[in-house]
Amino acid sequence: MTHTIEVENSLTARVEHLLQSIYGGLDVQPDYTRLAGELLQVMRLDPETPEPPRHHNPWTQEDAILITYGDTFLPGEGVEEKPLRVLKHFLDEHCEGLIKGVHILPFFPYSSDDGFAVIDFSSVNESLGDWSHVYDISQKYRLMGDLVINHCSSRSLWFQNFIKSEGPGHDYFYTASPELDLSQVVRPRTSPLLKEVETAKGTEYVWCTFSHDQVDFDFTNTEVLKQFVSIVRQYMDMGVQIFRLDAVAFLWKTPGTPCINLEETHMVVRLLRLLIEHADQNAVIITETNIPNRENLSYFGNANEAHCVYNFSLPPLLVNTLITGSCHHLKLWMMSMPPAQHGTTYFNFIASHDGIGLRPVEGLLSDEETQLLAETMQNFGGRISWRALDNGVTKPYEMNISLFDALQGTVKGPDHHGLRRFICAHAIMLALEGIPGIYVHSMLGTHNDYERMEHTGQNRSINRHQWSYPLLEEVLGDSATSHHQVFSELKRLLSIRGRQRAFHPNATQFTLHLGDGIFGFWRQSADRRQSIFCISNITDEIQPLQLSDINLIVTDQWFDLVTGDALPEQDVILQLQPYQTLWISNLCDSA
Repeated sequence: MTHTIEVENSLTARVEHLLQSIYGGLDVQPDYTRLAGELLQVMRLDPETPEPPRHHNPWTQEDAILITYGDTFLPGEGVEEKPLRVLKHFLDEHCEGLIKGVHILPFFPYSSDDGFAVIDFSSVNESLGDWSHVYDISQKYRLMGDLVINHCSSRSLWFQNFIKSEGPGHDYFYTASPELDLSQVVRPRTSPLLKEVETAKGTEYVWCTFSHDQVDFDFTNTEVLKQFVSIVRQYMDMGVQIFRLDAVAFLWKTPGTPCINLEETHMVVRLLRLLIEHADQNAVIITETNIPNRENLSYFGNANEAHCVYNFSLPPLLVNTLITGSCHHLKLWMMSMPPAQHGTTYFNFIASHDGIGLRPVEGLLSDEETQLLAETMQNFGGRISWRALDNGVTKPYEMNISLFDALQGTVKGPDHHGLRRFICAHAIMLALEGIPGIYVHSMLGTHNDYERMEHTGQNRSINRHQWSYPLLEEVLGDSATSHHQVFSELKRLLSIRGRQRAFHPNATQFTLHLGDGIFGFWRQSADRRQSIFCISNITDEIQPLQLSDINLIVTDQWFDLVTGDALPEQDVILQLQPYQTLWISNLCDSA
Protein backbone atom coordinates (compact mmCIF):
# COMPACT_ATOMS: atom_id res chain seq x y z
CA MET A 1 0.00 0.00 0.00
CA THR A 2 1.42 3.39 -0.95
CA HIS A 3 0.77 6.68 0.79
CA THR A 4 0.85 10.14 -0.76
CA ILE A 5 2.62 12.81 1.28
CA GLU A 6 0.61 16.00 1.08
CA VAL A 7 2.65 19.17 1.33
CA GLU A 8 1.18 22.63 1.75
CA ASN A 9 3.41 24.85 -0.42
CA SER A 10 1.47 28.10 -0.48
CA LEU A 11 3.34 31.33 0.21
CA THR A 12 1.57 31.63 3.57
CA ALA A 13 2.58 28.10 4.56
CA ARG A 14 6.21 28.69 3.59
CA VAL A 15 6.33 31.91 5.61
CA GLU A 16 4.79 30.11 8.59
CA HIS A 17 7.32 27.30 8.31
CA LEU A 18 10.24 29.76 8.37
CA LEU A 19 8.75 31.62 11.31
CA GLN A 20 8.52 28.34 13.22
CA SER A 21 12.19 27.69 12.40
CA ILE A 22 13.13 31.10 13.75
CA TYR A 23 11.01 31.28 16.88
CA GLY A 24 10.43 27.61 17.70
CA GLY A 25 13.18 27.54 20.31
CA LEU A 26 11.71 30.36 22.41
CA ASP A 27 9.74 29.69 25.60
CA VAL A 28 6.92 31.92 24.36
CA GLN A 29 6.13 31.45 20.68
CA PRO A 30 4.09 33.78 18.47
CA ASP A 31 0.88 33.01 16.63
CA TYR A 32 2.56 31.93 13.40
CA THR A 33 -0.55 32.16 11.21
CA ARG A 34 -1.32 35.69 12.37
CA LEU A 35 2.31 36.83 12.04
CA ALA A 36 2.63 35.33 8.54
CA GLY A 37 -0.51 37.18 7.46
CA GLU A 38 0.81 40.44 8.89
CA LEU A 39 4.13 40.10 7.05
CA LEU A 40 2.40 39.41 3.74
CA GLN A 41 0.15 42.40 4.32
CA VAL A 42 3.11 44.66 5.08
CA MET A 43 4.80 43.51 1.85
CA ARG A 44 1.48 43.91 -0.03
CA LEU A 45 1.68 40.29 -1.18
CA ASP A 46 -1.32 38.19 -2.07
CA PRO A 47 -1.04 34.72 -0.50
CA GLU A 48 -1.68 33.40 -4.02
CA THR A 49 1.24 35.34 -5.50
CA PRO A 50 2.90 33.05 -8.09
CA GLU A 51 6.24 31.63 -7.07
CA PRO A 52 9.16 33.30 -8.89
CA PRO A 53 11.15 31.09 -11.26
CA ARG A 54 13.67 28.91 -9.49
CA HIS A 55 17.41 29.30 -10.17
CA HIS A 56 16.74 32.50 -12.10
CA ASN A 57 19.81 34.69 -12.79
CA PRO A 58 18.75 38.35 -12.70
CA TRP A 59 22.17 39.48 -13.92
CA THR A 60 24.44 39.29 -16.98
CA GLN A 61 28.06 40.01 -17.85
CA GLU A 62 27.03 43.63 -18.33
CA ASP A 63 26.34 44.04 -14.62
CA ALA A 64 28.92 45.96 -12.63
CA ILE A 65 28.16 47.93 -9.49
CA LEU A 66 29.82 51.16 -8.41
CA ILE A 67 30.16 51.46 -4.61
CA THR A 68 30.00 55.01 -3.27
CA TYR A 69 28.84 57.24 -0.49
CA GLY A 70 26.05 59.67 -1.25
CA ASP A 71 28.42 62.58 -0.62
CA THR A 72 31.58 61.35 -2.33
CA PHE A 73 31.03 64.14 -4.89
CA LEU A 74 30.40 67.66 -3.62
CA PRO A 75 29.21 70.60 -5.73
CA GLY A 76 31.59 73.40 -6.50
CA GLU A 77 31.99 76.37 -4.21
CA GLY A 78 28.91 78.56 -4.26
CA VAL A 79 26.81 75.92 -6.04
CA GLU A 80 23.70 74.87 -4.12
CA GLU A 81 23.13 71.32 -5.23
CA LYS A 82 22.59 68.21 -3.16
CA PRO A 83 25.37 65.59 -3.27
CA LEU A 84 22.98 62.86 -4.48
CA ARG A 85 22.20 65.02 -7.51
CA VAL A 86 25.94 65.51 -8.10
CA LEU A 87 26.38 61.73 -7.89
CA LYS A 88 23.83 61.31 -10.66
CA HIS A 89 25.76 63.85 -12.77
CA PHE A 90 28.89 61.73 -12.34
CA LEU A 91 27.07 58.53 -13.28
CA ASP A 92 25.38 60.05 -16.32
CA GLU A 93 28.40 61.98 -17.57
CA HIS A 94 31.15 59.42 -16.94
CA CYS A 95 29.71 55.93 -16.39
CA GLU A 96 26.67 55.55 -18.65
CA GLY A 97 26.67 52.23 -20.48
CA LEU A 98 29.45 50.81 -18.29
CA ILE A 99 28.03 50.84 -14.77
CA LYS A 100 24.65 49.11 -14.54
CA GLY A 101 24.19 49.44 -10.80
CA VAL A 102 25.19 51.71 -7.95
CA HIS A 103 25.51 50.92 -4.26
CA ILE A 104 24.85 54.11 -2.33
CA LEU A 105 26.17 53.45 1.15
CA PRO A 106 23.78 54.38 4.02
CA PHE A 107 22.04 57.58 3.01
CA PHE A 108 19.98 57.90 6.19
CA PRO A 109 20.35 60.27 9.16
CA TYR A 110 23.11 58.83 11.37
CA SER A 111 25.22 59.57 14.43
CA SER A 112 28.50 57.71 13.72
CA ASP A 113 30.34 55.13 11.59
CA ASP A 114 29.74 57.14 8.41
CA GLY A 115 26.10 56.10 8.17
CA PHE A 116 26.01 52.67 9.82
CA ALA A 117 24.62 54.03 13.10
CA VAL A 118 21.20 54.85 11.65
CA ILE A 119 18.98 57.33 13.50
CA ASP A 120 15.97 57.02 11.20
CA PHE A 121 15.58 54.18 8.69
CA SER A 122 12.66 55.82 6.90
CA SER A 123 14.20 59.11 5.75
CA VAL A 124 17.14 60.39 3.72
CA ASN A 125 19.88 62.44 5.33
CA GLU A 126 18.91 66.03 4.46
CA SER A 127 22.53 66.96 3.78
CA LEU A 128 22.55 64.43 0.92
CA GLY A 129 19.14 65.09 -0.61
CA ASP A 130 15.77 63.38 -0.32
CA TRP A 131 13.91 60.30 -1.57
CA SER A 132 13.29 61.92 -4.95
CA HIS A 133 17.05 62.02 -5.60
CA VAL A 134 17.37 58.36 -4.62
CA TYR A 135 14.43 57.38 -6.79
CA ASP A 136 15.81 59.30 -9.79
CA ILE A 137 19.05 57.31 -9.63
CA SER A 138 17.09 54.04 -9.38
CA GLN A 139 15.26 54.77 -12.62
CA LYS A 140 18.47 54.50 -14.62
CA TYR A 141 20.73 52.28 -12.50
CA ARG A 142 20.03 49.18 -10.43
CA LEU A 143 20.06 50.61 -6.94
CA MET A 144 21.71 48.75 -4.09
CA GLY A 145 20.84 49.94 -0.60
CA ASP A 146 21.88 48.95 2.90
CA LEU A 147 19.51 47.19 5.24
CA VAL A 148 21.39 47.93 8.47
CA ILE A 149 19.59 45.11 10.22
CA ASN A 150 21.72 44.30 13.28
CA HIS A 151 21.72 47.63 15.10
CA CYS A 152 20.78 51.31 15.08
CA SER A 153 21.97 54.54 16.63
CA SER A 154 21.71 55.15 20.36
CA ARG A 155 20.26 58.53 19.34
CA SER A 156 17.35 56.97 17.44
CA LEU A 157 13.78 57.54 18.60
CA TRP A 158 13.46 53.80 19.17
CA PHE A 159 16.35 53.76 21.63
CA GLN A 160 15.17 56.89 23.37
CA ASN A 161 11.85 55.11 23.86
CA PHE A 162 13.78 52.14 25.24
CA ILE A 163 15.29 54.46 27.85
CA LYS A 164 11.84 55.86 28.67
CA SER A 165 10.35 52.34 28.59
CA GLU A 166 7.44 53.45 26.47
CA GLY A 167 6.39 53.76 22.82
CA PRO A 168 7.73 52.05 19.68
CA GLY A 169 11.19 50.71 20.38
CA HIS A 170 10.82 50.27 24.13
CA ASP A 171 11.37 46.51 23.71
CA TYR A 172 13.40 46.43 20.46
CA PHE A 173 16.90 46.03 21.95
CA TYR A 174 18.82 43.02 23.17
CA THR A 175 19.90 43.10 26.80
CA ALA A 176 21.92 40.62 28.84
CA SER A 177 23.15 40.27 32.39
CA PRO A 178 26.83 41.06 32.91
CA GLU A 179 26.89 37.96 35.12
CA LEU A 180 26.46 35.71 32.07
CA ASP A 181 29.47 33.98 30.56
CA LEU A 182 29.82 35.77 27.23
CA SER A 183 33.41 34.73 26.59
CA GLN A 184 32.49 32.76 23.45
CA VAL A 185 30.95 35.76 21.70
CA VAL A 186 32.73 36.60 18.44
CA ARG A 187 32.85 40.26 17.48
CA PRO A 188 35.06 42.63 15.48
CA ARG A 189 35.71 45.28 18.14
CA THR A 190 37.70 45.70 21.35
CA SER A 191 35.14 47.83 23.26
CA PRO A 192 33.05 46.20 26.05
CA LEU A 193 30.18 44.12 24.63
CA LEU A 194 27.54 45.39 27.07
CA LYS A 195 26.62 49.03 27.56
CA GLU A 196 25.15 50.06 30.91
CA VAL A 197 22.04 52.17 30.40
CA GLU A 198 19.72 53.76 32.96
CA THR A 199 16.09 53.35 31.92
CA ALA A 200 12.72 54.06 33.49
CA LYS A 201 12.69 50.40 34.54
CA GLY A 202 16.17 50.56 36.09
CA THR A 203 19.65 49.63 34.93
CA GLU A 204 19.83 47.63 31.69
CA TYR A 205 22.87 46.20 29.89
CA VAL A 206 22.45 46.62 26.15
CA TRP A 207 24.28 44.41 23.65
CA CYS A 208 26.63 46.36 21.33
CA THR A 209 28.42 44.17 18.80
CA PHE A 210 30.18 47.15 17.26
CA SER A 211 30.32 50.47 19.15
CA HIS A 212 28.33 51.79 22.11
CA ASP A 213 26.60 54.15 19.70
CA GLN A 214 25.36 51.10 17.72
CA VAL A 215 22.85 49.23 19.87
CA ASP A 216 21.78 45.75 18.77
CA PHE A 217 18.18 44.79 18.00
CA ASP A 218 16.41 41.91 19.70
CA PHE A 219 14.98 39.75 16.92
CA THR A 220 13.35 37.43 19.42
CA ASN A 221 10.74 40.20 19.46
CA THR A 222 8.56 39.68 16.37
CA GLU A 223 7.78 43.42 16.29
CA VAL A 224 11.41 44.02 15.28
CA LEU A 225 11.02 41.59 12.38
CA LYS A 226 7.82 43.33 11.29
CA GLN A 227 9.53 46.73 11.40
CA PHE A 228 12.29 45.53 9.10
CA VAL A 229 9.91 43.93 6.65
CA SER A 230 8.12 47.30 6.56
CA ILE A 231 11.46 49.02 5.92
CA VAL A 232 12.17 46.60 3.06
CA ARG A 233 8.82 47.41 1.48
CA GLN A 234 9.49 51.16 1.70
CA TYR A 235 12.94 50.79 0.15
CA MET A 236 11.49 48.75 -2.73
CA ASP A 237 8.92 51.49 -3.31
CA MET A 238 11.77 54.01 -3.47
CA GLY A 239 13.65 52.01 -6.13
CA VAL A 240 15.99 49.78 -4.15
CA GLN A 241 16.33 46.45 -5.97
CA ILE A 242 19.49 45.05 -4.37
CA PHE A 243 19.51 44.70 -0.59
CA ARG A 244 22.85 44.59 1.22
CA LEU A 245 22.25 42.95 4.60
CA ASP A 246 24.83 44.73 6.72
CA ALA A 247 26.51 42.75 9.53
CA VAL A 248 23.72 40.17 9.32
CA ALA A 249 25.90 37.35 10.72
CA PHE A 250 25.55 38.83 14.22
CA LEU A 251 21.76 39.21 14.13
CA TRP A 252 20.61 36.43 16.50
CA LYS A 253 22.00 36.20 20.02
CA THR A 254 22.03 33.15 22.31
CA PRO A 255 24.30 33.55 25.38
CA GLY A 256 26.65 30.61 25.76
CA THR A 257 27.28 30.48 22.00
CA PRO A 258 29.55 32.54 19.68
CA CYS A 259 26.42 34.55 18.69
CA ILE A 260 27.48 34.58 15.06
CA ASN A 261 26.07 32.59 12.11
CA LEU A 262 23.38 31.02 14.29
CA GLU A 263 20.72 28.94 12.56
CA GLU A 264 18.02 31.51 13.38
CA THR A 265 20.03 34.13 11.50
CA HIS A 266 20.10 31.94 8.40
CA MET A 267 16.34 31.44 8.69
CA VAL A 268 15.75 35.20 8.87
CA VAL A 269 17.75 35.61 5.64
CA ARG A 270 15.64 32.87 4.01
CA LEU A 271 12.46 34.59 5.11
CA LEU A 272 13.57 37.97 3.74
CA ARG A 273 14.53 36.35 0.43
CA LEU A 274 11.15 34.63 0.19
CA LEU A 275 9.27 37.89 0.74
CA ILE A 276 11.52 40.06 -1.42
CA GLU A 277 11.66 37.79 -4.47
CA HIS A 278 7.87 37.32 -4.39
CA ALA A 279 7.54 41.10 -4.48
CA ASP A 280 10.08 41.42 -7.33
CA GLN A 281 11.62 38.35 -9.00
CA ASN A 282 14.61 40.44 -10.10
CA ALA A 283 15.36 41.76 -6.61
CA VAL A 284 18.58 40.53 -5.02
CA ILE A 285 19.85 39.97 -1.47
CA ILE A 286 23.58 40.28 -0.77
CA THR A 287 24.86 39.26 2.66
CA GLU A 288 27.73 41.30 4.09
CA THR A 289 29.51 38.78 6.31
CA ASN A 290 33.16 39.65 6.91
CA ILE A 291 34.05 36.24 8.33
CA PRO A 292 36.21 33.21 7.42
CA ASN A 293 35.57 31.85 3.94
CA ARG A 294 33.67 28.64 4.76
CA GLU A 295 31.30 30.47 7.10
CA ASN A 296 30.75 33.13 4.45
CA LEU A 297 29.76 30.56 1.82
CA SER A 298 27.10 29.14 4.15
CA TYR A 299 24.93 32.19 3.43
CA PHE A 300 24.12 30.79 -0.02
CA GLY A 301 22.13 28.11 1.81
CA ASN A 302 20.78 25.74 -0.82
CA ALA A 303 20.18 28.60 -3.26
CA ASN A 304 17.46 29.78 -0.85
CA GLU A 305 19.29 32.38 1.27
CA ALA A 306 21.46 35.14 -0.20
CA HIS A 307 21.49 35.54 -3.97
CA CYS A 308 25.04 36.85 -3.60
CA VAL A 309 27.74 36.70 -0.95
CA TYR A 310 30.62 39.14 -0.70
CA ASN A 311 33.83 37.42 -1.79
CA PHE A 312 35.64 38.69 1.30
CA SER A 313 38.74 36.52 0.87
CA LEU A 314 39.50 38.01 -2.54
CA PRO A 315 40.81 41.48 -1.49
CA PRO A 316 43.47 40.35 1.01
CA LEU A 317 44.49 37.34 -1.09
CA LEU A 318 44.83 39.37 -4.28
CA VAL A 319 46.77 42.16 -2.57
CA ASN A 320 49.01 39.52 -0.97
CA THR A 321 49.54 37.92 -4.39
CA LEU A 322 50.61 41.18 -6.01
CA ILE A 323 52.95 42.36 -3.25
CA THR A 324 54.66 38.97 -2.84
CA GLY A 325 54.77 37.97 -6.51
CA SER A 326 53.30 34.55 -5.72
CA CYS A 327 49.77 33.39 -6.54
CA HIS A 328 50.14 30.12 -4.60
CA HIS A 329 47.52 30.94 -1.94
CA LEU A 330 45.18 32.61 -4.42
CA LYS A 331 45.20 29.48 -6.60
CA LEU A 332 44.53 27.16 -3.65
CA TRP A 333 41.59 29.33 -2.58
CA MET A 334 40.21 29.49 -6.14
CA MET A 335 40.28 25.72 -6.42
CA SER A 336 38.37 25.40 -3.15
CA MET A 337 35.56 27.75 -4.20
CA PRO A 338 32.46 25.88 -5.36
CA PRO A 339 30.72 27.14 -8.50
CA ALA A 340 27.65 29.09 -7.48
CA GLN A 341 24.31 27.48 -8.31
CA HIS A 342 22.11 29.28 -10.80
CA GLY A 343 20.13 31.87 -8.90
CA THR A 344 23.22 32.70 -6.85
CA THR A 345 26.62 34.18 -7.58
CA TYR A 346 29.60 35.85 -5.94
CA PHE A 347 29.89 39.58 -5.37
CA ASN A 348 33.53 40.31 -6.17
CA PHE A 349 35.33 43.37 -4.89
CA ILE A 350 38.90 44.28 -4.01
CA ALA A 351 38.28 47.57 -2.20
CA SER A 352 35.42 49.09 -0.26
CA HIS A 353 34.46 51.86 2.15
CA ASP A 354 35.80 49.62 4.92
CA GLY A 355 39.33 48.33 5.07
CA ILE A 356 40.74 45.10 3.69
CA GLY A 357 39.50 42.49 6.15
CA LEU A 358 41.90 39.89 7.51
CA ARG A 359 39.46 37.44 9.11
CA PRO A 360 38.59 36.02 5.66
CA VAL A 361 42.18 34.78 5.23
CA GLU A 362 42.21 32.87 8.50
CA GLY A 363 43.23 29.35 7.52
CA LEU A 364 44.35 30.60 4.09
CA LEU A 365 47.43 32.61 5.07
CA SER A 366 49.71 31.78 8.00
CA ASP A 367 49.99 34.23 10.92
CA GLU A 368 53.46 35.17 9.66
CA GLU A 369 52.18 35.85 6.14
CA THR A 370 49.29 37.91 7.48
CA GLN A 371 51.70 39.88 9.65
CA LEU A 372 53.96 40.60 6.64
CA LEU A 373 50.93 41.73 4.64
CA ALA A 374 49.84 44.09 7.43
CA GLU A 375 53.36 45.46 7.89
CA THR A 376 53.68 46.14 4.16
CA MET A 377 50.41 48.09 4.19
CA GLN A 378 51.68 50.11 7.16
CA ASN A 379 54.87 50.87 5.20
CA PHE A 380 52.65 52.21 2.40
CA GLY A 381 50.88 54.60 4.80
CA GLY A 382 48.03 52.36 5.90
CA ARG A 383 46.63 51.76 9.38
CA ILE A 384 45.62 48.55 11.14
CA SER A 385 42.36 48.06 13.07
CA TRP A 386 42.21 45.39 15.77
CA ARG A 387 39.72 43.00 17.34
CA ALA A 388 39.71 41.34 20.77
CA LEU A 389 39.96 37.57 21.26
CA ASP A 390 38.32 35.78 24.19
CA ASN A 391 41.69 35.45 25.96
CA GLY A 392 42.18 39.22 26.00
CA VAL A 393 44.68 39.16 23.13
CA THR A 394 44.13 41.53 20.19
CA LYS A 395 44.57 40.50 16.58
CA PRO A 396 44.66 42.47 13.29
CA TYR A 397 41.10 42.74 11.96
CA GLU A 398 41.47 44.90 8.86
CA MET A 399 43.93 47.05 6.95
CA ASN A 400 42.86 50.62 6.29
CA ILE A 401 44.40 52.01 3.12
CA SER A 402 43.33 53.12 -0.34
CA LEU A 403 43.84 50.32 -2.85
CA PHE A 404 45.87 52.58 -5.14
CA ASP A 405 48.40 53.16 -2.34
CA ALA A 406 48.22 49.53 -1.18
CA LEU A 407 49.57 48.43 -4.57
CA GLN A 408 52.29 51.07 -4.94
CA GLY A 409 54.98 48.43 -4.42
CA THR A 410 55.83 44.99 -3.10
CA VAL A 411 57.21 43.56 0.14
CA LYS A 412 60.52 44.98 -1.11
CA GLY A 413 59.11 48.52 -1.00
CA PRO A 414 57.58 51.08 -3.40
CA ASP A 415 58.47 50.87 -7.09
CA HIS A 416 57.49 52.28 -10.48
CA HIS A 417 54.97 49.52 -11.30
CA GLY A 418 52.15 50.83 -9.12
CA LEU A 419 49.74 51.83 -11.89
CA ARG A 420 50.23 48.58 -13.84
CA ARG A 421 49.88 46.53 -10.65
CA PHE A 422 46.63 48.34 -9.80
CA ILE A 423 45.15 47.76 -13.28
CA CYS A 424 46.25 44.11 -13.11
CA ALA A 425 44.30 43.66 -9.86
CA HIS A 426 41.13 44.94 -11.51
CA ALA A 427 41.66 42.95 -14.70
CA ILE A 428 41.76 39.79 -12.56
CA MET A 429 38.70 40.79 -10.53
CA LEU A 430 36.62 41.76 -13.57
CA ALA A 431 37.21 38.37 -15.18
CA LEU A 432 36.28 36.21 -12.18
CA GLU A 433 33.02 34.30 -11.74
CA GLY A 434 30.56 36.70 -10.14
CA ILE A 435 29.39 40.31 -10.28
CA PRO A 436 32.12 42.94 -9.90
CA GLY A 437 31.70 45.74 -7.38
CA ILE A 438 34.10 48.63 -7.91
CA TYR A 439 34.68 51.11 -5.11
CA VAL A 440 34.48 54.64 -6.43
CA HIS A 441 37.92 55.55 -5.06
CA SER A 442 39.46 52.64 -6.93
CA MET A 443 37.68 53.75 -10.09
CA LEU A 444 39.30 57.17 -9.61
CA GLY A 445 42.70 56.05 -8.27
CA THR A 446 42.26 58.09 -5.09
CA HIS A 447 45.14 58.22 -2.60
CA ASN A 448 45.07 57.90 1.19
CA ASP A 449 43.20 60.80 2.80
CA TYR A 450 45.16 61.48 5.99
CA GLU A 451 43.44 64.80 6.61
CA ARG A 452 40.00 63.19 6.71
CA MET A 453 41.28 60.37 8.91
CA GLU A 454 42.73 62.82 11.42
CA HIS A 455 39.55 64.90 11.36
CA THR A 456 37.27 61.95 12.16
CA GLY A 457 39.70 60.00 14.33
CA GLN A 458 38.68 56.84 12.44
CA ASN A 459 41.15 54.68 10.52
CA ARG A 460 38.55 53.83 7.87
CA SER A 461 38.27 57.49 6.85
CA ILE A 462 41.64 57.13 5.11
CA ASN A 463 39.74 55.62 2.15
CA ARG A 464 36.61 57.81 2.25
CA HIS A 465 37.79 60.93 0.45
CA GLN A 466 35.29 63.54 -0.72
CA TRP A 467 35.89 65.02 -4.14
CA SER A 468 34.97 68.52 -5.24
CA TYR A 469 33.22 67.68 -8.48
CA PRO A 470 34.77 70.57 -10.48
CA LEU A 471 38.24 69.47 -9.29
CA LEU A 472 37.48 65.86 -10.17
CA GLU A 473 36.44 66.81 -13.70
CA GLU A 474 39.65 68.80 -14.02
CA VAL A 475 41.92 65.88 -13.06
CA LEU A 476 39.93 63.37 -15.11
CA GLY A 477 40.32 65.64 -18.11
CA ASP A 478 44.10 65.80 -17.72
CA SER A 479 45.69 62.76 -19.40
CA ALA A 480 48.88 63.29 -17.39
CA THR A 481 47.21 62.46 -14.08
CA SER A 482 47.08 58.95 -12.63
CA HIS A 483 43.36 59.55 -11.95
CA HIS A 484 42.70 59.96 -15.68
CA GLN A 485 44.83 56.95 -16.55
CA VAL A 486 43.14 54.69 -14.00
CA PHE A 487 39.63 55.84 -14.88
CA SER A 488 40.16 55.51 -18.63
CA GLU A 489 41.65 52.02 -18.43
CA LEU A 490 39.05 50.66 -16.00
CA LYS A 491 36.25 51.99 -18.20
CA ARG A 492 37.88 50.33 -21.21
CA LEU A 493 38.11 46.98 -19.41
CA LEU A 494 34.49 47.27 -18.25
CA SER A 495 33.41 47.91 -21.82
CA ILE A 496 35.26 44.81 -23.05
CA ARG A 497 33.92 42.67 -20.19
CA GLY A 498 30.31 43.61 -20.88
CA ARG A 499 30.47 42.12 -24.39
CA GLN A 500 31.81 38.68 -23.41
CA ARG A 501 29.33 35.89 -22.71
CA ALA A 502 32.12 33.89 -21.10
CA PHE A 503 32.23 36.62 -18.42
CA HIS A 504 28.63 35.98 -17.36
CA PRO A 505 28.60 35.78 -13.53
CA ASN A 506 27.64 32.10 -13.73
CA ALA A 507 29.85 31.04 -16.65
CA THR A 508 32.14 28.07 -16.05
CA GLN A 509 35.45 28.76 -14.32
CA PHE A 510 38.54 26.57 -13.85
CA THR A 511 41.87 27.45 -12.27
CA LEU A 512 44.99 27.02 -14.43
CA HIS A 513 48.39 25.90 -13.17
CA LEU A 514 51.11 28.05 -14.72
CA GLY A 515 53.54 28.41 -11.82
CA ASP A 516 53.41 30.85 -8.91
CA GLY A 517 54.41 33.87 -11.01
CA ILE A 518 51.49 33.66 -13.47
CA PHE A 519 47.90 33.54 -12.28
CA GLY A 520 45.44 32.06 -14.75
CA PHE A 521 41.91 30.74 -15.04
CA TRP A 522 39.55 29.70 -17.82
CA ARG A 523 35.98 30.91 -18.38
CA GLN A 524 33.46 29.38 -20.79
CA SER A 525 30.03 30.68 -21.80
CA ALA A 526 26.91 28.62 -21.08
CA ASP A 527 26.47 27.83 -24.78
CA ARG A 528 30.16 26.79 -24.94
CA ARG A 529 30.75 29.02 -27.94
CA GLN A 530 33.22 31.31 -26.19
CA SER A 531 36.26 30.49 -24.09
CA ILE A 532 38.46 33.08 -22.41
CA PHE A 533 41.82 32.29 -20.81
CA CYS A 534 42.57 35.00 -18.25
CA ILE A 535 46.34 35.15 -17.74
CA SER A 536 48.16 37.65 -15.50
CA ASN A 537 51.82 38.15 -14.69
CA ILE A 538 51.58 38.99 -10.98
CA THR A 539 55.29 39.75 -10.56
CA ASP A 540 57.62 42.68 -11.18
CA GLU A 541 59.67 40.65 -13.67
CA ILE A 542 59.04 39.41 -17.22
CA GLN A 543 57.43 35.95 -17.18
CA PRO A 544 57.58 33.56 -20.18
CA LEU A 545 54.29 31.92 -21.20
CA GLN A 546 54.33 28.92 -23.54
CA LEU A 547 51.00 29.19 -25.38
CA SER A 548 50.80 25.42 -25.75
CA ASP A 549 50.64 25.21 -21.92
CA ILE A 550 47.11 26.56 -21.87
CA ASN A 551 45.67 24.07 -24.36
CA LEU A 552 44.26 26.41 -26.98
CA ILE A 553 42.31 24.58 -29.68
CA VAL A 554 44.67 24.70 -32.63
CA THR A 555 41.94 25.01 -35.24
CA ASP A 556 40.67 28.28 -33.73
CA GLN A 557 42.07 31.75 -34.13
CA TRP A 558 42.72 33.31 -30.73
CA PHE A 559 42.73 36.97 -29.75
CA ASP A 560 43.82 39.02 -26.76
CA LEU A 561 40.70 41.02 -25.91
CA VAL A 562 42.72 43.54 -23.88
CA THR A 563 44.75 44.67 -26.90
CA GLY A 564 42.56 43.35 -29.73
CA ASP A 565 45.58 41.60 -31.25
CA ALA A 566 45.49 38.15 -32.82
CA LEU A 567 47.79 35.64 -31.11
CA PRO A 568 50.61 33.89 -32.97
CA GLU A 569 51.04 30.15 -33.42
CA GLN A 570 50.85 27.96 -30.32
CA ASP A 571 54.50 26.95 -30.23
CA VAL A 572 55.43 30.59 -29.53
CA ILE A 573 56.62 31.69 -26.10
CA LEU A 574 55.09 35.02 -25.07
CA GLN A 575 57.05 37.33 -22.80
CA LEU A 576 54.53 38.74 -20.32
CA GLN A 577 55.56 42.15 -19.04
CA PRO A 578 55.32 42.88 -15.31
CA TYR A 579 51.63 42.91 -14.28
CA GLN A 580 50.41 42.37 -17.84
CA THR A 581 47.02 40.68 -18.24
CA LEU A 582 45.79 38.76 -21.30
CA TRP A 583 42.14 37.86 -21.92
CA ILE A 584 42.67 35.22 -24.62
CA SER A 585 39.41 34.49 -26.47
CA ASN A 586 38.41 32.40 -29.46
CA LEU A 587 36.06 35.25 -30.43
CA CYS A 588 37.50 38.64 -31.24
CA ASP A 589 34.51 40.34 -29.63
CA SER A 590 31.25 38.85 -28.42
CA ALA A 591 28.22 41.06 -28.51
